[in-house]
Amino acid sequence: MIARFSSLDYIVFAVYLIVSTLLGFAFVKKHSSVKEFLLAGRSMGALMVGLSILSAMFSGISYLGAPSEVYAHDASYVLVGLSFFIATPITTAVFIPFFYRAKFFTAYHYLEERFSVGVRTLASALFITRVLLWLALAIYAPALALEQVTGLPLGFTIVVTGALATFYAALGGMQAVIWIDAIQFIILFGGQLLIFIVAFWHIPGGVAGAYEIARAGGKITVDLSLDPMVRVTLWGLLLGQAFHALVQMATDQVAVQRYMTATSLKTAQRGLWMRLWMVLPVTALFYLSGVVLYAYYQSQHFDPLASGAIRRADQILPYFVVNALPAGMGGLLISAIFSASMSVSSSGINAMTTAALMDFYKRLWRPDVSEAEQLRLARWMTIGFGVLVAALAFVVERMGTLVEGAVKMMAITGGPLLGLFFLGMLSKRANAKGAIVGWLAGIAVLLPICFASNVSFLWHACIGCVVTYVTGLAASAFFAAESKSLDGLTVATRYVPEE
Repeated sequence: MIARFSSLDYIVFAVYLIVSTLLGFAFVKKHSSVKEFLLAGRSMGALMVGLSILSAMFSGISYLGAPSEVYAHDASYVLVGLSFFIATPITTAVFIPFFYRAKFFTAYHYLEERFSVGVRTLASALFITRVLLWLALAIYAPALALEQVTGLPLGFTIVVTGALATFYAALGGMQAVIWIDAIQFIILFGGQLLIFIVAFWHIPGGVAGAYEIARAGGKITVDLSLDPMVRVTLWGLLLGQAFHALVQMATDQVAVQRYMTATSLKTAQRGLWMRLWMVLPVTALFYLSGVVLYAYYQSQHFDPLASGAIRRADQILPYFVVNALPAGMGGLLISAIFSASMSVSSSGINAMTTAALMDFYKRLWRPDVSEAEQLRLARWMTIGFGVLVAALAFVVERMGTLVEGAVKMMAITGGPLLGLFFLGMLSKRANAKGAIVGWLAGIAVLLPICFASNVSFLWHACIGCVVTYVTGLAASAFFAAESKSLDGLTVATRYVPEE
């Protein structure tokens, strides 16, 4: 199906793009240092930090992938929110104090102090590689939606999305990214509420009717099996995804950079706790929208996927937007998808710029580079990463469904990386050579599990982390203990950082 926007839809969509672009200009003159450009001058309060972290993790992947996961399978994935009750206290109590201790620009600076510059650059390279692929998927998602809704060529929309996200990230830096994150999150959340209202209005019996249809269709179910081969289980969502959440919250520069924008350590920690209580209803809304869409089409005695009206389940939400919403509302909903992907893209591009500048250029090539030169390089790196992400988005369709593809992508690089951080923070005996051996073992075990086994994707990050930690700890015993001081670098030797 190729549908077209109405004139009102195009107006709503165009106004959003113009406002987002102008907002980037609002911050362009406020940067006198690289600290202001990359860390917003460490001036953000807890609410803005929490909102920014939340919106940075919810992209077009979430907006399109969450309802399609439920539509194609069942609603058990909604329980993934429970994993944050494990990941949040660990991140606030263990990880954030280490990062804030020396006012790090990147999370991977800690790994140099704890192990070596080689471990730091390895971790930073892993982060950049993963985020390049992740952002390519995040840009592909709204391009897919716009192709379905407007008939615009997929390639054209990818270029526009990447260009606009790069534009205001390069102009406004982290401060613009954070403020636009907050605004776009409101649009995103409002768009999801609109879907619920319209769908319930047309489902016989409303909320109760939707529940009965979903229950009869097997969508309201939770598998309690302990078998890791079962695709989605309660234990995989609770325990397996806790490791995935830790990868995002504790080792991902996209999140860590937001902690560093806070005015103090306590502000950063409060922001993460605020994020926890915001993420629960948002996660529920995203995934339950799949239940509502399933009930809506069942009540219409029509299945868009089975009938061939859409090519894949990831298109179910834009299909609903085209066929069920009045003129003007479609423009708002596509703006919500577009805004989510622009938000996460600008966040990721900014984080990759920080990692490349601080972990590679300044650390390895020009440690004495001037402040003005750093600021100029940061802007050019932002543009370069934006171009590269857009280019990769043209091939990302081969990665599979949105939710599963995103989780696997995060696990392959993020699971072993989380193991490196745990190895450094929890063990005084671990050393740099042992850490490298542990990481190699984690990758070697995880790759065949991800691509040549039936082990659920929910457990991939957990496996990568555990193998890296255990192997790294054992391998460290075969290498001489390092003479460097561990004061403040492990849980056993930690101290309270200065505000």
